[in-house]
Amino acid sequence: MKRKIYADFLKWKQEDARNCALLIDGARRTGKSYIAEEFAKNEYESYILIDFNRAGDDVKRLFESSLNDLDGFFMMLSTIYGVKLIEHKSLIIFDEIQLFPRARAAIKYLVQDNRYDYMETGSLVSIKKNVKDIQIPSEERHIKMNPMDFEEFCWAMGDETTFPFIREMFAGRKAFGPLYRKINMLFRQYIIVGGMPRAVLTFAETQDFEKSDRIKRDILTLYRSDIQKYAGKDVEKVTAIFDEVPSQLQRHDRAFKLTDLAAEARFRGYEDAFFWLKDSGVMTPCYNTTEPSLGLKMNKERTTMKCFMADTGLLVSHTFDENGIVAEEIYRKLMLDKLAVNFGNIMENIVAQMLTANGHALYFYTNSSRTDAESRMEIDFLVSKTTVTNRHNIYPLEIKTGKNYALTSLHKFIKKFPEQLCEPIVFHEGDSRIKDGITYLPLFTVPCL
Repeated sequence: MKRKIYADFLKWKQEDARNCALLIDGARRTGKSYIAEEFAKNEYESYILIDFNRAGDDVKRLFESSLNDLDGFFMMLSTIYGVKLIEHKSLIIFDEIQLFPRARAAIKYLVQDNRYDYMETGSLVSIKKNVKDIQIPSEERHIKMNPMDFEEFCWAMGDETTFPFIREMFAGRKAFGPLYRKINMLFRQYIIVGGMPRAVLTFAETQDFEKSDRIKRDILTLYRSDIQKYAGKDVEKVTAIFDEVPSQLQRHDRAFKLTDLAAEARFRGYEDAFFWLKDSGVMTPCYNTTEPSLGLKMNKERTTMKCFMADTGLLVSHTFDENGIVAEEIYRKLMLDKLAVNFGNIMENIVAQMLTANGHALYFYTNSSRTDAESRMEIDFLVSKTTVTNRHNIYPLEIKTGKNYALTSLHKFIKKFPEQLCEPIVFHEGDSRIKDGITYLPLFTVPCL
């Protein structure tokens, strides 16, 4: 399936492959190995893929004993894999690099040798266990691979025209009219299925929500196994946070409340566990910022956060797991918005996922003042403009579900910070319109921001 990250690979090959390896990092099952091998097949005359989940001792010994003789190293590698390596026209892929950190350390010398290009794929590549006793090479560029975004989902469904149309209508803030319902149904499919490539492929081939759900549950089981295997002394805390994400997102303010895990829980004791989930790509944190101005990071409160699942399809399966597999009927009701549950947490999670896919760090604003009612407010997301001006650099974003909702906090926010804010936007389950200085847009237009 077509992925946008392929264009980043091409740019690296054309401009930087002689100077650095490309490390593709991300959560398990986001398609890293697949897209790296597709790139190798299409863009090089030959390639070797070393899967360190399968590589034998003969391969691993080369990295232990043969780096001082690179002629011999490449000759043995070529012999073992039965592939002729061609200088400047071959790619060597280190797959699942976290399983053999010694190969990652060798990148320094292999890149300096300058005969071939190198890519690495891996998950959990930065946790202590996977970088212990090695020197991280400076000749390495990181690129994050996320689950498939909405446009990539459309491509997988054989639809090449919908998203360019969405982009055009967004640019002019135009109403979608009769096409809104059709596009929104496709968007709801994306919310439910998610962006994990195997689940998407299964749904594209079968149109069966239940079959894609089985794939997602296999992935959730894999994530639990990784926690048990790699989280070390924090395994119980990581597991507790992972299990708690759906219920925490059901909270009115979505902020993660540690005392729901244990009465005496404090952030200091759980900080490493949160970092582990972020580094694994399973969870995306959204931090409270105390000032809606450029440099949102400078004003963030790291102890006040929301915890979103990196893939909303996984969140759906994680949330509705009472019977092991979400029944097809539940999925159909989710599609038609006929299920009597609060869908707000799912919608806020999909917005977080789409903002992350576009490279936005996630921030929100909350002020719970007990003495000043005009200062008491919550704004779901704050996003900086790409083009900086003297004033009005921050988009305040509110995410609303259903037909009847209030915008009390947004009106207070606009009044309190008139110099900092640009276009206030409400992403909702309705068509585009502008009213009283506020822009209302369909949720599926978030990737255009």
